[in-house]
Amino acid sequence: MMNRKKWMYAAAIAALLMTSACGEKTNTDAQASAGASSTAAQTTPLPSASASLPASAPASPSAGESTDAPASSPVSSAAGSGAAASEEPADQKILIVIDQTEKPIEGNSFDFVVKQVPTGYALSEMSWTSGDTKIVNTLADAIAHGGNGEDGFYISGDGQFMGFFYPDELKGQEGEVSFSFKDDQGNEKSWTKKIKLK
Repeated sequence: MMNRKKWMYAAAIAALLMTSACGEKTNTDAQASAGASSTAAQTTPLPSASASLPASAPASPSAGESTDAPASSPVSSAAGSGAAASEEPADQKILIVIDQTEKPIEGNSFDFVVKQVPTGYALSEMSWTSGDTKIVNTLADAIAHGGNGEDGFYISGDGQFMGFFYPDELKGQEGEVSFSFKDDQGNEKSWTKKIKLK
């Protein structure tokens, strides 16, 4: 009788372990199919000139977000050539999400999230161009604006909040937002998108 109870307990524990292990495998498969964004969100490095910014955005865009990915084009700063590559490998593409959801407390602004950066590249410069207006900020400028709240591109906190504050004169203007990324050898890639400021 005693051996029978032992075997029943052992069988129950084995069944419990099997079902919990099977459930864990299903969760792992779901995470793998969700992409690298959930993994990247767990490791959020501080923004610096030598490190790329984190991909800490939600996987699905909310209203007001633009997710179409314009082609990123490599720019060789040494040769001055602006020719775009015909098809880049997935790890060499740039993906940025622009969110223009109105935020009455913040005023005129849009947020952006760098979701994917080519391997070995880091954000170096951000620019807005419309009509006679050209605003260019380096990574260091954006970090400073994140602390002092000045107009222009900003990165605040540990890189979790990124965006662009603009004056009332720019509201409603159509223009081009551009992000440049450089690697250690000075090679440059850029991402550009035309948007209308809300």
